[in-house]
Amino acid sequence: MRIDPAGWPFIGVSLVLAALAEFFIGRGVAILFLVLTGSFLFFFRDPDRPITTDTDAVLAPADGRVMVAGTPPGRACPPGNWQQISIFLSPMDVHVNRLPISGRVTKVEYHPGRFLPAYRADAGDLNEYTEVTIDHDGQAIVVRQIVGVLARRIVCRVKEGTSVRAGERFGVMKFGSRMDIFVPASAALTVKVNDKVVGGVTVIARLNHGPRRHGDTET
Repeated sequence: MRIDPAGWPFIGVSLVLAALAEFFIGRGVAILFLVLTGSFLFFFRDPDRPITTDTDAVLAPADGRVMVAGTPPGRACPPGNWQQISIFLSPMDVHVNRLPISGRVTKVEYHPGRFLPAYRADAGDLNEYTEVTIDHDGQAIVVRQIVGVLARRIVCRVKEGTSVRAGERFGVMKFGSRMDIFVPASAALTVKVNDKVVGGVTVIARLNHGPRRHGDTET
């Protein structure tokens, strides 16, 4: 199975420590480092996923459990009229992040913040995150990589002006985290709170046809 490149430094260091422990300390300690290596391999696993060809489908950007599906509950949502889907990633979930929709990246912005538990309702307002805005045929989709207590490092590999495809890998969060997705108020949500979703596979919303900017209001 593919391993995300961000994981190899952790895997390599733990393997070296296992070898040193075997030579200088003993097999018991070496086994502990090998278990740690296995944990890193598991955490940074990056399985291939079948991606839908439905151009109006908004895909889950990560594996996890839906915490929010509907009106944004926090204060730090982007300007405009949105619906929000929040996904909590446990340490057992795949942490490679995928783009929710095809289009052009119009903004990538880092926001410093705290490291509260990602499942807390106020984590979306207070925690550190990276925000990516994608223009899809005139409709904006915003996805945020939000750190938690364990996740202290965000890897985001897309840049402003880049054309992207739904389901493409674009980053990873280390370790345990949350993702918030903001879709236009006109979109139809297809998930509810406590649903389990699979990154790049589960359709979490469908956009209405026709161009519509994120600041537009419904009539």
